[in-house]
Amino acid sequence: MDKEQFYRIKRLPPYVFEQVNRLKARQRAQGADIIDLGMGNPDLPTPEHINAKLIETVGKPRTNRYSASRGIPGLRRAQAAYYARRFGVKLDPDTQVVATLGSKEGFANMAQAITAPGDVILAPNPTYPIHAFGFLMAGGTIRQVPAEPGDAFFAALHRAVNHSVPKPIAVVLNYPSNPTAYVAGLDFYREVVAFARRHDLIILSDLAYAEIYFTDAPPPSILQVQGAMDVAVEFTSLSKTYSMPGWRMGFAVGNERLIAALARVKSYLDYGAFTPIQVAATAALNGPQDCVEEARAIYRRRRDVLVESFGKAGWDIPAPPATMFAWAPLPRGFETLGSLAFAELLQQEAQVAVSPGVGFGEEGEGFVRIALVENEQRIRQAARNLRRFLEKRRTMGDKE
Repeated sequence: MDKEQFYRIKRLPPYVFEQVNRLKARQRAQGADIIDLGMGNPDLPTPEHINAKLIETVGKPRTNRYSASRGIPGLRRAQAAYYARRFGVKLDPDTQVVATLGSKEGFANMAQAITAPGDVILAPNPTYPIHAFGFLMAGGTIRQVPAEPGDAFFAALHRAVNHSVPKPIAVVLNYPSNPTAYVAGLDFYREVVAFARRHDLIILSDLAYAEIYFTDAPPPSILQVQGAMDVAVEFTSLSKTYSMPGWRMGFAVGNERLIAALARVKSYLDYGAFTPIQVAATAALNGPQDCVEEARAIYRRRRDVLVESFGKAGWDIPAPPATMFAWAPLPRGFETLGSLAFAELLQQEAQVAVSPGVGFGEEGEGFVRIALVENEQRIRQAARNLRRFLEKRRTMGDKE
């Protein structure tokens, strides 16, 4: 067999996080106690009423059979009801809602559904990798736009439409943003929708962190904007909202034509999530929501402990307004090291794992992402490790 890499594999850059993960595995194998603030893998337990519904459903006859690729009807109705009460957005569960195997799978399959070889997609940089790589694997070309919602973002949109050949077909949005924690308001969304309608652009909005916020006003949905349904699809996930990451349950909602295209691709690739998982996900959406408020409060306390304790240790970190991440510039004196080398050094010498910003795109260089996935005691321990690390390094620097 030819030893050359396969076409789609060649289009993917080296996976930066794998380098950090290999180091973490080696250290743990040697007995190191790594405080892992790298991967955004929620550590909170899934609420008990959701687990109970899963267990109840597993014991029923016929629930072990193939499920529905686009989601069982009750689950799609539950997602439509969530959008109605949370955003005031009316969705037809039969034509405007598809259940996905997490929002990541939804993005990847939407890319397959809408992308022809050479199509240009506008994606933020830095951003969650699937926002760009899903389209690269589908044969598309990525043109970058700033992640921050502001004037520079719209200037980049105008340049892309005026100068890209071929003209872009879609733009990816992600607010609250992973990794930067930027948030966007309805005025921003109105301007994006108006632009997309003028220039025949598809909008793909990732709203996975809709319920993890620390501001008075909750993050809006782009579908609240008049006319958005003509051009937009939005992706959500139960992973963070209900601490269900391994359950792999998410949704795509919005424009009927785009939802139909996604559903058709999925029908060739999967039979949907295991039926008991879909039933339990329905219980999550329809059941008591105090568990969501409790999780949000826990993440807020962790954020506050992180910012306070790391600040006292010598690393000033901006407090994120949303998400389960802090987007932190490299500490003073380490700016020239680069985010990957700094993440490796921090892990080796302080036993604290973070995600290098460059893994989210070249514009992420100079930053690391810190996930709020350890309890407050462990975060304070990480801060103590950090203080010793910084003091040692700065003492070494003074001697040189």
